Amino acid sequence: MNVNLNKGYITLIIFILAATLLSSAQSVVTTGLANIMADFSASSTTVQWIYSSFLLVLGVMIPTSAYITRRFKIKTILLASLALFFVASLIAYFAPNIEVLIFARVLQAIGSGVLLPITQIVIFKVIPEEKWQIFMGLFGFIIGIAPALAPTLGGMVIDASSWRGIFLIFAALTFIILVIGAVLVKFELETSDYPLDIISLILCVIACVGIMLGFSNIAEYGSSILYVIAPIVIGIICLFVFIKRQISIEHPLLNLAVLKNKYFVWGTMFSAILYFTMCGLNVIMPLFVQSVAYHSATTSGLILLPGTIIMIVFNFVGPLLASKIGVRKVLILSCIFSIVGFGSMMTYNVNSSVEYMILTQIIRAIGPGLGLMPAVTWTMSVVSDDIEDATAINNTVRQIIGSVGAAIAVVLMAVFAGGNVCHNQLSANAFSITSLIMIILTIISLFIVIIYIKDKVKNDDVTEESFN
Repeated sequence: MNVNLNKGYITLIIFILAATLLSSAQSVVTTGLANIMADFSASSTTVQWIYSSFLLVLGVMIPTSAYITRRFKIKTILLASLALFFVASLIAYFAPNIEVLIFARVLQAIGSGVLLPITQIVIFKVIPEEKWQIFMGLFGFIIGIAPALAPTLGGMVIDASSWRGIFLIFAALTFIILVIGAVLVKFELETSDYPLDIISLILCVIACVGIMLGFSNIAEYGSSILYVIAPIVIGIICLFVFIKRQISIEHPLLNLAVLKNKYFVWGTMFSAILYFTMCGLNVIMPLFVQSVAYHSATTSGLILLPGTIIMIVFNFVGPLLASKIGVRKVLILSCIFSIVGFGSMMTYNVNSSVEYMILTQIIRAIGPGLGLMPAVTWTMSVVSDDIEDATAINNTVRQIIGSVGAAIAVVLMAVFAGGNVCHNQLSANAFSITSLIMIILTIISLFIVIIYIKDKVKNDDVTEESFN
């Protein structure tokens, strides 16, 4: 028993190291986009796909994690993901043009998209349930800090060599973890010859890409039929067909039975709304600072940085508190901090000081920092017998809702500003109204916590109070 437990802990450590490295690839290139534009004589619209294609593929890969975990050995998944990421990093390093570089980023995202949700599954399988909050807090802290620090570290590498140096470092570090994993990973989960339903996979990919791409394009293309409406409509239709198929076939890509558990549904809804407001804020706040308050892009980053650091720290503090005082109290505190933070944002005007914005963003950031990891962990605990499907569904919903939140927040602010966000009071008022909508969504989250979130959910509660 102890030998198997030790194998599990060693495997988990290696998975977390790998997940940390691969998650940092998401944002590390952002500081090198200008250099890449110059090297390849590419437009900003084209170059942004180096970043956005990664996020898109990441969202598409998450739903497959349940099938992959059932079908393949943990060690095989780890080594395959790292090998793909290693090859992709080398392709990016030698990329002769922008198209090859974007292709390499897609391959990197496939490896990362497989590994990140499966690392969560490994945590839930290796760690006793009473310690899930602590370990998920640690995981959230590590995974949160890597993408936050990556652009700064990437900028240092670019200044010392070039943007290609980033991918060479990725290749070297990935190879080291690959070798360590090949030697030390001994822990395995039970697998079966689970068949892959190709039709479900295609429907899932089209649904995720359509919905995420359509909403992401709103800020740039408005209500364009081709770039916005058509992808969203196609995505939603495929989503409904996908759901219907999962219910009717013997071996679904995702077992949607967990959705019969109302605690899982409301827990997922809470974390999705929280993620919606967080992603929306990440877009409208820089827009306000630069276009309305008329500060530089550097100042915009400095205003958000302390809040980002606080949020990462509270990713660890939140689960620790949840294990001490109960998840319900922590999530209520999360909502209160978010409401106060967004409320203070309603007082912003064209002359708001940098210091005031930093302070209020720190207060706001405590909200998602406290709430996200405890909510996810609690949601998984109520369906602990079906962690693979529950993790895939929870992560997929959050990823899609996050992309929707970012797009809708920008659109709302632009609409309230009369179509043009600029240095005037009308745009400041538009930012206030958008912040008010975030408050309303957070109040809805608070009601979800009060009505549905319990510190302990007994098996009898799940059986009796599940959706019929």
